[in-house]
Amino acid sequence: MAESVWLAVQGLKKLKIFADLPTQIEHEHLQWKKWYGEEKAEIADLPKSQKDCQGIHKLLLLRALRPDRLTNALREYVRDSLGDRYIDQEPFDMFKIVKIMSTSVPVFFVLFPGVDPTPDVEKVGRGLGKNILDGTFVNISMGQGQENKAIAALKQAGQVGNWIMVQNVHLMTDWMKVFERELEIVVESNVHPDFRCFISSEPPPLPDQEIIPESILQNSVKVSNEAPQDLKANMRRALAKFPQPYYDKAKSHKENEFKALLFGLCMFHSLILGRRKFGNIGWSRVYNFNDGDLTICGDVLHNYLSKYEKVPYKDLCYIYGEIMYGGHITDNLDRRTNNTYLERIIQPAIMEQMQLTQSVGFKSPLPQRTDRDKYVEIVETQLPPEAPQMFGLHPNAEIGYLTADGNALFEQILLIQGGSGKGGGSGVQSIIDEFTRKMKEETPQFSMFELKLRGGTDPFWIVCLQECERINLLIQTIMTSLVELDMGLKGQLNITDAMDELERSLNLGFVPGSWVAVAYPSLKSLQPWFTDMIRRYNQLKSWSDDKDMKTPDCLWISGLFNPMSFLTAIMQKTARQKTLALDKLILKYEILNHDRSEIKAPAEDGAYIDGFFLEGAKWEVGKGDQ
Repeated sequence: MAESVWLAVQGLKKLKIFADLPTQIEHEHLQWKKWYGEEKAEIADLPKSQKDCQGIHKLLLLRALRPDRLTNALREYVRDSLGDRYIDQEPFDMFKIVKIMSTSVPVFFVLFPGVDPTPDVEKVGRGLGKNILDGTFVNISMGQGQENKAIAALKQAGQVGNWIMVQNVHLMTDWMKVFERELEIVVESNVHPDFRCFISSEPPPLPDQEIIPESILQNSVKVSNEAPQDLKANMRRALAKFPQPYYDKAKSHKENEFKALLFGLCMFHSLILGRRKFGNIGWSRVYNFNDGDLTICGDVLHNYLSKYEKVPYKDLCYIYGEIMYGGHITDNLDRRTNNTYLERIIQPAIMEQMQLTQSVGFKSPLPQRTDRDKYVEIVETQLPPEAPQMFGLHPNAEIGYLTADGNALFEQILLIQGGSGKGGGSGVQSIIDEFTRKMKEETPQFSMFELKLRGGTDPFWIVCLQECERINLLIQTIMTSLVELDMGLKGQLNITDAMDELERSLNLGFVPGSWVAVAYPSLKSLQPWFTDMIRRYNQLKSWSDDKDMKTPDCLWISGLFNPMSFLTAIMQKTARQKTLALDKLILKYEILNHDRSEIKAPAEDGAYIDGFFLEGAKWEVGKGDQ
């Protein structure tokens, strides 16, 4: 069990129901180990001592022991408490949005990668007689030189009842004040009842940054049409892109093949979108596959089936994999992955109930017995719960992104809650006093002058000097900011924005941004981060205090600011000792089943290091070399 997990278990002792939890885990360690290793711990039976744990208490237990399963457990908790409508994302319907608009209520689209609302707006406009071709619908993408054009089009639209869409206004933050006033004038004057205004913008790069005037946001219908992450929602969204008239077009030629392949195309689209949440395990780079790719591929399918007697499966795979979707892809291995999905799905067997997903059974429906509504029903009722195996991935592939999702969720909860509720009073003051005391007692700055006087050109010693310089800067930054905030809270200094941000971070338990800027990469919260920083300092102190400038027998490599510098130093030292060319050396790793306390002497060649992490796997001491 990870140290952070055991600390969370100790924290649960404060609740009466978990007062004996640490003791229970020790006494029933085999049962707890079995539950701790379950693939879906949220639905697995708990050990005997906590078998009656339900509801919010079970969520707390998962938060402490299995944070990667918490988001799934929360989803079911909300479903049971509030109903499916708060969990299942409905397909985006622009017609519903237009119905609640008016001359004084525009629509404000928040843009996300891979999602463009323009085609939906244009489609609804054509249905209501507002078309780009006849000038009744005006679409302007903002950029330099478009300001006057947009204002003129806005005024004309208000007079004659046109629709206007102003896109990417985040590029024109200063001009938005002018647009805000002109929109008010148009609405307040003798505006035509058919006038409608659509605005789109990307979210601000920073949470506290304001790029859109407040009145526009208050008066608008805000629409966030972000692409869903789970497979069912993506399938639901993909099928919604093809209404019944789209199916009716194919009734005269190869109707069954069209229905089957269009369903397979929706499944392919949903699978490659779903892979994105797995990070680098899913795709090595971020690709903005979008709804436009899907609808164009649907048009290509219709055209090819109407022109050829036999279904050109290979041609379709090539067009989809190398041109439509492949046009986004820049990595050869990602291209191979994409094409493999197409080869498995776009094939003749799709007409005969073949498996559409890996490992988890979901067969392609028989097109002869299925219409569009039946396809939607099959997705809602027969699509199995999502699992990494459906994407052809190992079950452990989801541990990383589920843990990150859970942490991000609780960070947002903390931000909404506003911290511990103690404000800037005794809570923050006690943290300042504690950190300041520990910094003065345990982490005095290194004397770089004395360390450099000791000289030495050993590559390991150079690494030590560089690390000491970096941690000195971090210590100075922490101490200076804490002292200034302390004086500010006592009224001895004016509170600045930097002090206010520092106080807020300390209150919420986050590592302040000013510290992160000069620190090492870390995702820990404030208290574990501070403890970790002291541990890093202690390793450098024992290293630099050695009179012979001797490197530790076993170095905690992840405790360095720049771990790669030590690995490079190993090659440099070996090259000097054996008079070898440095650029022809490579590192070789050998894993030893020893605890670092068992290492009593430095390695004869290279160095002993620890602090590596396995992701999606575990190493069992005593069995790892078998």
